[in-house]
Amino acid sequence: MYRSHVMVCGGTGCTSSGSERIIEEFNKEIAAVGLNEEVKVIRTGCFGLCALGPIVVVYPEGSFYSMVKAEDVKEIVDEHLLKGRVVTRLLYDETVQGSTVKSLNETEFYRHQMRVALRNCGRIDPDNIEEYIGYDGYAALGKVLTEMTPDDVIKVITDSGLRGRGGGGFPTGRKWRLAAVNESDQKYVCCNADEGDPGAFMDRSILEGDPHAVIEAMAIAAYAIGATKGYVYIRAEYPIAVQRLQKAIEDARAYGLLGEDIFGTGFNFDLEIKLGAGAFVCGEETALMRSIEGNRGEPRPRPPYPAQKGLFGKPTILNNVETYANIPQIILKGADWFASMGTEKSKGTKVFALGGKIKNTGLVEIPMGTTLRTVIEDIGGGIPNGKQFKAAQTGGPSGGCIPASLIDTPMDYDSLLAIGSMMGSGGLIVMDEDTCMVDIAKFFLQFTVEESCGKCAPCRIGTKRLLELLDKITSGNGEMEDLDKIEELATFIKENSQCGLGQSAPNPVLSTLHYFRDEYIAHIKDKKCPAGVCKSLLTYRIVADKCKGCTLCKRVCPVGAISGEVRNPHTIDPAKCIKCGACMAGCKFGAIVRE
Repeated sequence: MYRSHVMVCGGTGCTSSGSERIIEEFNKEIAAVGLNEEVKVIRTGCFGLCALGPIVVVYPEGSFYSMVKAEDVKEIVDEHLLKGRVVTRLLYDETVQGSTVKSLNETEFYRHQMRVALRNCGRIDPDNIEEYIGYDGYAALGKVLTEMTPDDVIKVITDSGLRGRGGGGFPTGRKWRLAAVNESDQKYVCCNADEGDPGAFMDRSILEGDPHAVIEAMAIAAYAIGATKGYVYIRAEYPIAVQRLQKAIEDARAYGLLGEDIFGTGFNFDLEIKLGAGAFVCGEETALMRSIEGNRGEPRPRPPYPAQKGLFGKPTILNNVETYANIPQIILKGADWFASMGTEKSKGTKVFALGGKIKNTGLVEIPMGTTLRTVIEDIGGGIPNGKQFKAAQTGGPSGGCIPASLIDTPMDYDSLLAIGSMMGSGGLIVMDEDTCMVDIAKFFLQFTVEESCGKCAPCRIGTKRLLELLDKITSGNGEMEDLDKIEELATFIKENSQCGLGQSAPNPVLSTLHYFRDEYIAHIKDKKCPAGVCKSLLTYRIVADKCKGCTLCKRVCPVGAISGEVRNPHTIDPAKCIKCGACMAGCKFGAIVRE
């Protein structure tokens, strides 16, 4: 029995910031003061508040140390672990109020959240199956196999109102039912851990922090539909998640929780990992299954649906990581418990990867129906540097942009669709006043063009033509009739593309055109980018009255576009200027303006 536990974030973000070295330092310093038998260091998954990593939390006090460096470890060991004095200077500042220290749950970032899918992330050692079992791990599987019929399981999931968290929002219980009623000598359960949306890292973090929850849920799903084999399709760019998931699968087999005759009930189920090469289109269910089969990842027409004819031509269900992470808790706590959270048509919680121009970047899990304002202003801590909130983009390349005027929109499936956006897998990119919305639309469309599998012409050709129109506008050559062409082409792509990638590709363009049409017009009519982002439409000018003739701008200009003598006003030659902004950044007198 240890008197103290030092929890060090081992998620990708904190690992990249040096948390492995911090763990080494803790073990070394703890050994140096003879506390090996009293203090245990544990590598956990993501705590959520990624902006403050690397994160270290010491229990039982719950002291939350943020932005910890390896050189800080000795002080924490000597003062906190040895002498019992919390190192206040290293604490997350919001937890410190005078001489008292608040708990994490009292902070703005955490108090609005409700952790279900993320319940064990930052709480347990993901590499230790016994810690997962200690927090009711595999109890749901035991209950299902010994007390419930497959129909009972499907009914609970259906009654809970759980919908797929991967983007489409299809009712999970209905999907399972469709697969269960199809007779076959073999059925499959698949997990989509491909997660290709820019800025999204929800599924990765769950697998890094709580891999057994997904394994347990997939076994429950297999029992419900009559499957014996499962696959987790995960991108190879997630090495930490792959490593921890593989160990979890091996440990589950060793404990008799995967394989043959699980819990002595005669139920057989095993799992295998399939690595993806990073193709965005493989997030589409039929393309993902083709990739598992060893074929090129291309979508196929539906029907037949995977529940009828999926992997290797057999009935198959596919859910994403976050969807599965909810299953064990629903089984243990009941459908009514889960359905009590969220809204009438969007039950439970949703995990978002909060990024962009926001103070508290990281992972947040909120009840469905929580407003965007709560996420931006309270949980996210607002926009840094005194800037104004301009828009939020949800749903990745398939989603849309929500303007500041709609900041009180509830975050649920139907509310987001109603304003031209979508839930998607949970990426949430925040933008401030310095963001060009035409450029944002171009960024997401460019991603889709590059990731298109090319199978159908509306997506392969249509998205390229759409991107060309945006390029034309941002380069200063746009015409007003181009806006009509964009809307017409976008509608055609949405209505005629074969899969969800193409059908949703125009969403960022249409939503920005709808809510920020004035910016498009400014690019076309005034040949100006209001946000000062599109280089082709920018000019840099030196204000003569403010210029001191220090020559610094002249010296930093990489192309010799600035001329002038010492102590005399300088000028910029627009023909030579490459609009890099080096002169403006270097000027100490504010004499250079961007127009």
